[in-house]
Amino acid sequence: MSVIEAFILGLIQGLTEFLPVSSSGHLELGHALFGIKSQSNLKFELVLHAATVLSTLIVFRKDIIELITGLFKFKWDDNNKYIAMLLLSAIPAGIAGVLYEDKIEAMFTGNLLLLGIQFLFTALLLAIAFFKPSGNRKINFLDAFILGIAQMVAIIPAISRSGATIATGLIIGNERSGLAKFSFLMVIIPIVGALFMKAVSGDMINESTVATIPMLVGFLAAFISGLLACKWMINLVKKGKLIYFAIYCLVIGLFAIFAGCF
Repeated sequence: MSVIEAFILGLIQGLTEFLPVSSSGHLELGHALFGIKSQSNLKFELVLHAATVLSTLIVFRKDIIELITGLFKFKWDDNNKYIAMLLLSAIPAGIAGVLYEDKIEAMFTGNLLLLGIQFLFTALLLAIAFFKPSGNRKINFLDAFILGIAQMVAIIPAISRSGATIATGLIIGNERSGLAKFSFLMVIIPIVGALFMKAVSGDMINESTVATIPMLVGFLAAFISGLLACKWMINLVKKGKLIYFAIYCLVIGLFAIFAGCF
């Protein structure tokens, strides 16, 4: 992988991780266009996801510091209930990652036809959320688990993680601003967990064909663009502009299907 390719893929990851258009799906499209074998670069993709998690930590640093500070009060208050809900939301994706790691990795094959169908599913989900009347319920434990299931489903490459969790939250009646924050915070635990598992298994050392410089360039591109996209997406969710992303996913999905068939 060249430095330019790594930069473009990092940029794609950073911009699309927080926008509801599927970062993994766009990376798969990028791999297909550049002729890169997806399964040989899982470490690179994980590094890009780590970069966007770092973006999340920066954007929500005040909230995270407040949550951690409140944790050590050792009281069952709203702060620690929120932490418990974040942990609960991570369980479905964590179980899927541990039990079905090989099957999950086998999904990343660059099959454009399948990617197109998955993009269309994301478009449908966003469209349903857009036309659903807004709710005002704060996230509770059942909601957190349902959002966790949505995040687990979004392990599939071209089903957007943020799109699936935010759209699901809107459909079940959660209020917008709190939902965006929860959606972005809940991804931290699974990604950090995946990085830890890779490090323990030694895959972070052995499982990549990408050189150090392209890896670093991709990381920085994903991190900087992720900072901008995260702040932008929070405002878009509050304003209810998801229909534009539904249209985009529809177009990119049809393009992928066309490219895969011809």
